[in-house]
Amino acid sequence: MIYAALLVPVVFVLMEGATWLIHKYVMHGFLWGLHRDHHDHSSEGPLERNDLFFVIFATPAIALLYNGTVRHFDYVFFIGLGVSLYGMAYFFVHDIFIHQRAKLLTNTRNPYLLAIRRAHKQHHKHFGKEGGECFGFLWVPVKYFRQFMKQQP
Repeated sequence: MIYAALLVPVVFVLMEGATWLIHKYVMHGFLWGLHRDHHDHSSEGPLERNDLFFVIFATPAIALLYNGTVRHFDYVFFIGLGVSLYGMAYFFVHDIFIHQRAKLLTNTRNPYLLAIRRAHKQHHKHFGKEGGECFGFLWVPVKYFRQFMKQQP
């Protein structure tokens, strides 16, 4: 079971690359119709069509967890756990911290969190599916991190 202790964080880190690819080529590609309202704020009410991605991405994670459980907690379970933990991190950072669906950490001075927020703002300055930038999530370009490091006493 020692591999499980390594598999979960490895999968978590690999999910950043998967997220970048999916965001750039799927969400800003053939599934732009679901993602558009997240950029142009055309939806009414607290939910967006973009929120369907939660179900789309949670389904394989749940399937991995379930199948790994049925198989006596083999590697499939731990892959599902890494994917699920990344999904939870994404929800808390993206939906709660960045988009403030719950008013938490509104006055943070943490350079890393501020860099994530700035990079995401840069991503959202593009209203169309083309010409975007900063498709990642937890790994942001160093230039945004440096902006806030200079402000620290």
